[in-house]
Amino acid sequence: MKRLLLTAAATALLAGSAGAAELKFKPGEDTKFNWASFEEFKKAHGGSSGQSVTIFGPWRGEDQALFESILAYFEDATGIDVKYSSSENYEQQIVIDTQAGSPPDIAILPQPGLIADLASKGHLVPLGDDVKTWLLENYAAGQSWVDLATYKGKDGTPAVYGFPYKIDVKSLVWYVPENFEDAGYEVPKTMEELKALTEKITADGGTPWCIGLGSGGATGWPATDWVEDLMLRTQPADVYDKWVSNEIKFDDPAVLGAIDEFGWFAKNDKFVDGGVAAVSSTDFRDSPKGLFASPPKCYLHHQASFIPSFFPEGTVVGEDADFFYMPPYESKADLGNPVLGAGTLAMLTKDTPAARVFFEFLKTPIAHELWMAQSSFLTPYKAANKEAYANAPMAKQGEILLNATTFRFDGSDLMPGKIGAGAFWTGMVDFTGGKSSADVAAGVQKVWDSLK
Repeated sequence: MKRLLLTAAATALLAGSAGAAELKFKPGEDTKFNWASFEEFKKAHGGSSGQSVTIFGPWRGEDQALFESILAYFEDATGIDVKYSSSENYEQQIVIDTQAGSPPDIAILPQPGLIADLASKGHLVPLGDDVKTWLLENYAAGQSWVDLATYKGKDGTPAVYGFPYKIDVKSLVWYVPENFEDAGYEVPKTMEELKALTEKITADGGTPWCIGLGSGGATGWPATDWVEDLMLRTQPADVYDKWVSNEIKFDDPAVLGAIDEFGWFAKNDKFVDGGVAAVSSTDFRDSPKGLFASPPKCYLHHQASFIPSFFPEGTVVGEDADFFYMPPYESKADLGNPVLGAGTLAMLTKDTPAARVFFEFLKTPIAHELWMAQSSFLTPYKAANKEAYANAPMAKQGEILLNATTFRFDGSDLMPGKIGAGAFWTGMVDFTGGKSSADVAAGVQKVWDSLK
């Protein structure tokens, strides 16, 4: 979800020690966990009692409790005391702490732009070439993760500063299996098949898509996910990278092509529940409801993994509703299986032996499996046991990550705020309202050119 929607309601600084937490899964008892990796880590790094590490991150509430349940194993294996803290305005807090010379030992953040800024000011410590090699060898689409973790330091030299941990997937299309079964539809494997299905549903008298861009002051952001997904399916990853950094202009033909592909779906009255006029006026939280109407008001909905939170109460994902990977174009098979998403990166903000040990812990399958077995955690780590996922939908999303040939972070979140959380949003509203892709893109580029 976009940066605006990630803001939590918490108002106080949250802090706690993982030491008080009990181990949720007794070591050695459940074969879905790689306990051997835990024991090996314990043998290599045990006996560190008296050391401590401070970690500052974005997780609060339930996610904080989940993270601290993982930290409990780190403490058990090493004897290192861990104190985790967060705050509602964690982005501002980490800047204040680093500038004041009182950073935590480790910072965990979901904003690559903020990480780049911290690295450029010398507030982060490079993790080393061994982490780069490890990511290349152990994460699916390894080069993508190295790219995401690499930033320029104060002297302008690129280095790996981040360790990707806890990933989210956005390249999903949601549907109701019963509706598909009743109508005789099959899950498409290519974009050409998805377009053919869209036309087939229309020919059968149905409406294929529910699309809603409404989100208060953030209206328009769901369309940016569409465009980003389509950019990755129509252009090489390096073109996507140049787009989000404005090395190629927003009104470049490559970008116009992706916007117009979104328009193929969203600017056809027969393809969208309520017609094109409803696209911008429908709140994104309400937009999937048409999937569950009887008869269905739509059959397909493009949205990230969080959207079941807005499904009707009692909906069981994997049964009452399901999803499939937003497919690539068969005609562009050379682009592989790109995945759009988000996630968090752990960084070294104070170089201590205990902090370095924590990054060794993140290299163990157990550090991933223990969270996989609970909720809200996906990983591209090939050695983590897929059977550890708490449920089938999580395992299915994990499989999408493992099958990815390219992973890219949400593009609008990488752009300057006035673009990614401003002109891009409003531009997409104007586009669905009738403006051409060329006019919309030229307007966004004009705003980008005005930035200093």
